[in-house]
Amino acid sequence: MTFSPIVLFVYNRLFHTKKTIEALVKNYGAKESDLIIYSDASKNTEGKNRVDNVRKYLKTIKGFKSVKIIERKENYGLAKSIISGVSEVVNKYGMVIVLEDDLVTSKYFLQYMNEALKVYYKENKVISVHAYVYPVKQQMPETFLMRGADCWGWATWKRGWKLFESDAKKLKRELIKNKLVYKFNMDGVSNYMQMLDDFIDGKNNSWAVRWHASAILNDKLTLYPGKSLIKNIGLDNSGINSSYDRSLISEVSDCKINVSKLKIEEDNDSFLIIKNCLANGNKNIFMKVFNWIVNKI
Repeated sequence: MTFSPIVLFVYNRLFHTKKTIEALVKNYGAKESDLIIYSDASKNTEGKNRVDNVRKYLKTIKGFKSVKIIERKENYGLAKSIISGVSEVVNKYGMVIVLEDDLVTSKYFLQYMNEALKVYYKENKVISVHAYVYPVKQQMPETFLMRGADCWGWATWKRGWKLFESDAKKLKRELIKNKLVYKFNMDGVSNYMQMLDDFIDGKNNSWAVRWHASAILNDKLTLYPGKSLIKNIGLDNSGINSSYDRSLISEVSDCKINVSKLKIEEDNDSFLIIKNCLANGNKNIFMKVFNWIVNKI
C-alpha cells in the first residue's frame, strides 16, 4: 500500500495537540507514514509561551516514518496556513491527508484514508475523502458518496485540490449564475451561502466554505464512512469559539472501514438521512459545526 503524507496544523493548545498525536501514532500505518506539521506563530507576545510549549512537544514526537516540523515565523491564521500547507504538500506528493490539532482519530483512520485514496485515485468525480460523519441515528452504509467537500479529517489528490478557488466573490457569482445555491446549501437545510457572504464581508476567515463551494461548482463528490473515524475534542471551551456540546460528537468507530469502489454518484438515501438530521431534531448541529469552522483561529 502507498502511504500518503499526513499534514497536521497546530497552534497553541498543547493538551489537544498531544491527544491528537497520541491517537494518530496508534494508527495502523503510522510507522509507514511521513508526518508534516505546520506550527503557526503566535498572534501576539502574550501567547508566545503557549506556542513555544507546543513546539517543544512537537520535537519529541516519534512513531512515524519521518516527522518534519515547519515553524511559521509569523501568524498565518488557520485558513492561510491550511491553504498554503496543503498546496505545498499535495503538489509535491500528489496526495495528502489533513488533520488539525483537536481531531482524535480511530486507529483505523489512516488505513481508511490510504485505501480510499488508492481506490478513487483515478475517479475525477470524487474530489476528497472525509472521516467524520454526523451523529445520525439510522444505520448507514459502510461508505457512501455525497456532494461537496468537508473538513474534519480529510484527504485529497493534486487533481482535486487544484479545483480549490480562494476567490469567494467569484465563487458566489458562479453559484448564482449556475443556479447552484440550493444545492450548495444542502437543499436548504444549511447556511453555506451566508457563510460565504460573511467571508466576503470580513466576518470570518473560512477556507472550508470555499472548499465546499469549489466542489459544488465542479459537480464533485466526497467519500464518507458510515461510522465516524474522527472525534473533535476542540468543542470544550478551550478555544475562542468552542463550547462543550455532545450533540456534535460521533463516537469513534473501533472497527475497520472496508473501502470498495461504489457507483460514482451521490447516495440519495444517505444524503436524505443527513439532511433530515440537520433539518429536524438535530437542526442546530450544522450551525454549531460551522460556527466552529468559520471562527477557528
